Amino acid sequence: MAQLYFYYSTMNAGKSTHLLQSSYNYRERDLNTLLFTAKIDDRFAEGKVSSRLGIHADAQLFDEETNVFHQVKTHIERNKLACILIDEAQFLTKQQVKELTDIVDELKIPVLAYGIRTDFLGETFGGSAALLAWADKLVELKTICHCGKKANFVIRCDADGNAVKGGEQIEVGGNERYESLCRRHFKALVW
Repeated sequence: MAQLYFYYSTMNAGKSTHLLQSSYNYRERDLNTLLFTAKIDDRFAEGKVSSRLGIHADAQLFDEETNVFHQVKTHIERNKLACILIDEAQFLTKQQVKELTDIVDELKIPVLAYGIRTDFLGETFGGSAALLAWADKLVELKTICHCGKKANFVIRCDADGNAVKGGEQIEVGGNERYESLCRRHFKALVW
């Protein structure tokens, strides 16, 4: 039975690694997968899902104009698909999350979406909010704060390493700009 899964966490919890492993597991059994990643995130290479561990795979790009349901429907006219995997799912629109539910409900294809739950100010990303509301299964992937507690927030840092307390919600970056923290350390720096 196809379902919509949302795997969420802060940065550095292994979301992309988990996605790539899931895709590998399907492909190892001769089952086709289709990967998507956000066009806005080109830190490693455009059209690639990349893990900090050095593994990667080709992916279709999405932006706010992409009709994910249409792309998948067109793809399955040529190739049968066993699973759809979405990296950087926090950048999906609410409409695109509804399209993912249509892929599951109408096309009977499971969808595994991976993304960050909240931004650097503790606010939920639009795609994440829709996934939290509409997904069949929610799975938290965990990482740790520098104190050893579970990190469930992320801060954005300026060039001097200080926590940023305002700005645009979306600014792509990695370890040089963001740090995952527990709630206590997040509150101490941002509130």
